[in-house]
Amino acid sequence: MNSPKGGVLPRLTFPWLVLAGLVVLLDQATKAWVLTLFHHGESLVVTSFFNVTLLFNTGASFSFLADAGGWQRWFFIVLALAISVWLVALLRQHAHERLMASSLAFILGGAVGNVIDRIRIGAVTDFLHFHWNEHYFPAFNVADSSITVGVILMIWVELFGKRNRP
Repeated sequence: MNSPKGGVLPRLTFPWLVLAGLVVLLDQATKAWVLTLFHHGESLVVTSFFNVTLLFNTGASFSFLADAGGWQRWFFIVLALAISVWLVALLRQHAHERLMASSLAFILGGAVGNVIDRIRIGAVTDFLHFHWNEHYFPAFNVADSSITVGVILMIWVELFGKRNRP
């Protein structure tokens, strides 16, 4: 059901906000766990291709702008908050579309999880560290994984979901 302004009523948005909140809780809980057990740079070999390694990223994806001198912290906080407001607005519009709303909730939860780190400690806590022999993929966290899953779902909906719409 639509409101007079054309958006979906808030009660339809609530479950998706709960999903985003669960992502934030899982992300922050795993980061808290790693922060209590590891010192910066400390690593635990789990398998031949995966380590838990505590690292901090002051930049964005793949450490983009990590060495920019500090201004990037506030830039990424403001950017993530603005995107989060936009995602909530999109969530209201797409609350009745299960896959699209899921994708938006995953992205929103991941963005909020990482912005909490930037506000609290000035960097994003990363710890999932995959590698193949001596080639290491940049470390990431639950929030990053959630954003990735959300983007993949969004692409899926855009490529294949529109066929079923009138």
